[in-house]
Amino acid sequence: MIPAVTALGAKFLEGATDLAQTQATAAASAAQPSFEQTLAKTVSDAFATIQSGEAAAIQGVDGAMPAFKVVEQVMSAQRTLQQIIAIRDKAVSAYQEIAHMTI
Repeated sequence: MIPAVTALGAKFLEGATDLAQTQATAAASAAQPSFEQTLAKTVSDAFATIQSGEAAAIQGVDGAMPAFKVVEQVMSAQRTLQQIIAIRDKAVSAYQEIAHMTI
């Protein structure tokens, strides 16, 4: 074999592999939801959890739901609320850091 041709063939195959990897990465990222979609889904799930906790508390007062289920639902709603507050605090902190940067 001619060394120059072998080196050129190896370079061509390396470029083709890089192109295939780039295309695979682009296809994988296109299949994933955007940050906005993920955030919207997380917020809607959080609201649903909190609403189910409120509904369980009302049913517990009416006697329509056992006490342990009420406690489970309310504790889940409380954990969700704490997570939302923690995320909000981090977002506010990040905004304040950006606002204090000198331009």
